[in-house]
Amino acid sequence: MKTLIATLALTTALAGMAAPLAAQSQGDWTIGLGLGYVHPKDENANVGGTSVTVGDNTRPTLTFEYFIRDNIGIEVLAAWPFDHDISLGGSKIGSTKHLPPTVSVNYHIPTQTAFKPFVGIGVNYTTFWDTSSSLGNLDLEDSWGVALHAGADYQITDAGALRFDVRWIDIDTEATLNGAPLTDVEIDPWVFGVSYVHRF
Repeated sequence: MKTLIATLALTTALAGMAAPLAAQSQGDWTIGLGLGYVHPKDENANVGGTSVTVGDNTRPTLTFEYFIRDNIGIEVLAAWPFDHDISLGGSKIGSTKHLPPTVSVNYHIPTQTAFKPFVGIGVNYTTFWDTSSSLGNLDLEDSWGVALHAGADYQITDAGALRFDVRWIDIDTEATLNGAPLTDVEIDPWVFGVSYVHRF
């Protein structure tokens, strides 16, 4: 979390040194196709003194962004369902799938170069399904949480750019086993992305 805050501050400071130039205009919209790597925090929960860990996963991602003002866009993030192993004390005990649709407001910092940074904040909804466990009937509740976003577009054509971004998403869920509350699980992943973004 501290790393992301420092990155946002540095990006904003560097961009502020450049003379203003609109990166995106009101009414523009973009579509992005890429890959997202989800890296949950370490030790997501504790059961009887033993740590529970949710594994990493990479899946295709899709973004849509509409610019309501110059340089200010509302973005929707979608993805192919992520598939995570669940381990207890280092041994796999189950797995789950989830979808993390996220809506963010992004500010694209104007620059006079091909490098165009941005920062954003939004809300995430995560739903889990196809959850299984060798311990019994494991269930994970859906989650709502804040999502922070930062990254940069590198312009390769007038309408196309390569995007590199990172998100921190607050994903907390309650696990139940055979219908009984088991533990709260704090997934809180970093999501690292790379994509091609096209402006229309």
